[in-house]
Amino acid sequence: MRSHISTAKKIVIKIGSSSLTGSAGAELDPDAVDRLVDVVAAARARGAEVTVVSSGAIAAGLAPLGLKIRPQDLATQQAAAAVGQGLLMHRYTESFARYEITASQILLTTQDVIHRSHYQNAQRTLYRLLALGVVPIINENDTVGTQEIRFGDNDRLAALVSLLIGADLLVLVSDIDALYDAPPKNPQAKRISNVASVSEVNESTLGGAGSAGVGSGGMVTKIEAARISTGAGIPMLLTSLDKAGSALTGEDVGTYFEARPSKTNSRLLWLAHASTPHGRLIVDAGAVTALVERSVSLLPAGVTKVEGEFSAGDAVEVAGVDGKVFARGLVAFDSSEIPQMLGRSTKELAKVLGPEYERELIHRDDLVIL
Repeated sequence: MRSHISTAKKIVIKIGSSSLTGSAGAELDPDAVDRLVDVVAAARARGAEVTVVSSGAIAAGLAPLGLKIRPQDLATQQAAAAVGQGLLMHRYTESFARYEITASQILLTTQDVIHRSHYQNAQRTLYRLLALGVVPIINENDTVGTQEIRFGDNDRLAALVSLLIGADLLVLVSDIDALYDAPPKNPQAKRISNVASVSEVNESTLGGAGSAGVGSGGMVTKIEAARISTGAGIPMLLTSLDKAGSALTGEDVGTYFEARPSKTNSRLLWLAHASTPHGRLIVDAGAVTALVERSVSLLPAGVTKVEGEFSAGDAVEVAGVDGKVFARGLVAFDSSEIPQMLGRSTKELAKVLGPEYERELIHRDDLVIL
């Protein structure tokens, strides 16, 4: 299985805050950045395109602000990110210059890529940067983001970026060098070299955030990243910064998560895993069957109830009459408009309410079955 690693042509490498900064409150470690850049440069030297998803903006901003630990309130997190992001990119730019490689900064929020036009724009930008020989350095836009900071899930972002660019391999670089069958501090814990299916992982043995205190992820978010990437047909490798170079040559270090043979549309996976639902549409049994088995659009005739408040273009859940959510999509109407449409055909709605109502509630291209 690991023979694929050394031949992967499009790689996404994510590195966590603790790997870049060390102990809580420490400044950005230039040596850690250099070591990561060395790994990226080696992969590029063998012909691979590499995109980096880098944590560390908030952590890098702690020391300049006189903070010793990661702040808990959102405003201070945003302030730290605003200070730290420039420091982080400056260090990457200097380090890549050793190899005459140009780096670029891309700040994303989930909203930048859930909607079709935004998704395509982000995709085109990344494709063009890679074609020009540039290494994109991606981070969540923590200075304005809310949910992004609150959950601090750059592991998930890295998995979704892998889908966005059609990567061959996702690499998560962490302060924990692999997945173990027990907490790593347990002297009896054994490294798991290969995971054939994420469903086999016993999540009850996984710990929380890293020991450095500057990150906000943990092994649980890495398993979720593996679930997203492998479900899209992209294998994932979990390793540490010290072992990343060896891991990318195919050596048996870290943990390799095998990919599923089948792939799902990447934008729909973004919708499934990155969007925050703002409401819910309850549909009848006929609509459930039509959506799941025939991959059709959701029409007003099959909807029985509207829950929550949302605007056209928001993500909403779709559930059966039993309340079980089975789909998610981008709705075409405001929640206040939909009650008058329930149970009616689009032709009837056009006659009664006008031609602008002769369309789907959720188009099939904006709907994903969960």
